[in-house]
Amino acid sequence: MATVWVNGVPHRVTAGTRLSEVLFDAPHPCAGKGVCGKCRVRAVGALSPLSAAEERHLTAFEIADGVRLSCCALVQGDCRVTVSTDGAMAVVVDGKPSAMAAAPAFAAYGAAVDIGTTTLAARLYDAAGNRLAQDGCINPQVAFGADVLSRIQAAGEGRDLTTPLQNAVNDLLQRLASEADIDPAAIDGIVITGNTAMLCFFTATDTAPLAKAPFTLPRAFGETLSALQLGLTALSAHTAVYLPPCASAFIGADAICAALACGVGLDGRTFMLADMGTNGEMLLQHKDALYACSTAAGPAFEGVGISCGMPAMAGAIDEVALVNGQPTVHTIGGGKAVGICGSGLVDAAACLLATEEMDKTGYIGDAPVPLAEHIALTQEDIRALQQAKGAVCGGLQTLLHRADLTADEVEVLYVAGGFGSRLGGRNAAAIGLIPRGLASCIQPVGNAALDGASRLLLDGSARDRLPALIAKMQVVELATDPYFVDQFVKNMAF
Repeated sequence: MATVWVNGVPHRVTAGTRLSEVLFDAPHPCAGKGVCGKCRVRAVGALSPLSAAEERHLTAFEIADGVRLSCCALVQGDCRVTVSTDGAMAVVVDGKPSAMAAAPAFAAYGAAVDIGTTTLAARLYDAAGNRLAQDGCINPQVAFGADVLSRIQAAGEGRDLTTPLQNAVNDLLQRLASEADIDPAAIDGIVITGNTAMLCFFTATDTAPLAKAPFTLPRAFGETLSALQLGLTALSAHTAVYLPPCASAFIGADAICAALACGVGLDGRTFMLADMGTNGEMLLQHKDALYACSTAAGPAFEGVGISCGMPAMAGAIDEVALVNGQPTVHTIGGGKAVGICGSGLVDAAACLLATEEMDKTGYIGDAPVPLAEHIALTQEDIRALQQAKGAVCGGLQTLLHRADLTADEVEVLYVAGGFGSRLGGRNAAAIGLIPRGLASCIQPVGNAALDGASRLLLDGSARDRLPALIAKMQVVELATDPYFVDQFVKNMAF
C-alpha cells in the first residue's frame, strides 16, 4: 500500500493505481487514454516514469515543474499531488422559481437532486416550500471519461461506477443539511433525476443495453426506493427516494422533469425544449402532440475535444464579439483567458464567419486562429463544432418536420443547462446551431431538470401526470430517420 497526499489529504491506495483513480475532481475527458492532455496535476514522489503521452503533451517547463498527466502516472509509493482549485466549475443549480408546496412528498425536509453527466446539483426545502439550501459538485464519474459511452465501457470492464456516485450524492445531501443547520436524518423525502444511464449507474443497474443496438431501456424507473437501498448512509435508512420514469434509452428522467418544469401538457402552446449537452435531448409540443428525440452531439459544447476547450469556469471565454473588426473576448470571472467554453466557441465561430476568416465549409486553414493570448481555434476544433451543431440543428428540424411545422411557428425555445444559459440566439442561428426562425425566441431556463424534480418533491400529485406524459410522447429515433441524416449533413455547413 502507498499513501497519496492530495492537496494535503491522505488516500491509501495499492501500488500501480493511476492517479486519475484517486482524483475524482480532476478532469479526465478522454477517459484516461492519454489523448487530450487535460488532466494535468503537479505531483512529486514515487511515481512511474514519464509516459510517451506525457512527453508529447507536456512542455519542458511543465516537466521540470513536476507536472504529470494523472491518467498516465502510476503510484509506486508515497507521493504528493496538488490539484488546482482556481475557479470551480459553474454548476447550474438555479432555474425557475419553485412553486409553493402544494402536497409535499415529505413531512419535514425534502431534497431534489439532478445527477448530470458532468455535474450534480441539489436543493433542500422545508414543508412550506421554502428553499433552505442549494449546492452542486462534479460528478466523480468524470474520472472514467467525459461521455456516457466511456463510462458504460468502464462498467463493462468491472469498474465500480456506482459507489462513487452514491457517495457524491450522500456528501451533497450532508452539505445541504449543514448549510440549513439540520440533521441529515431529518430529510425524509428525496427526488433524484438524471438521464437513463446516470440512474442506472446510481442504482447499480446494468447499462450494457444502452451501448448496443437495439438500445433498449434497462429499467423504466418511476419507482420509490429507500435510502438504505441506494447507499445514502447520511439519511434514515427508510427515507423514501423517488426516481422519476424514463421514456426510452436516451430520453431519460431528466428530460421528463425538464418537460414538466416547462409546462408540457398544461396548454396548447407550441414550444420546444433543448438540452444541448453531450447527448442533446430535444422536445416539441404542438397542440396535443408531443415529440422527443436525443442526438449524440458530442462534448464540444462542454469544452471537451477542443484544443483550448474547458468547462464553464473561471477564466473560460464565454463570449466573443467583434469590435472594430477584431474579436474581443469576455471571460467568466473577468480575468485572464485560460481556455474557451461552449458559448464562447459558438460566438467565436460566428465572428470568424462574419470576417470571412472561415468559409461556409468551415475551412480556416492549417494555422490556428488566435482569440486571446495562448488561446486559438484550430481546424480540428471547427470540425468538432460542425459535428455538434449538425446533430443539434438536425434534431430540432426533424422534430419540426414530424409536426409539419416551420421554426417561425414555434412560440418559445427553452434552452436548459449551463451552456444554454450563456447561449446567444443570433450567433447560434448564424452558425446553424439552431434554425434561424428560433433565434428570437430562445429562453434560457437554467437547470430545468432540477426544477422538475423540485416540483415532484413539493407536489407529490404531479407524479401522477408522468405516465400519461410518457404515453403520449412520440420518441423519434434519429439514427434510423432518413430526414435527420439529410439535415445533419446539410447542417455541417455554416
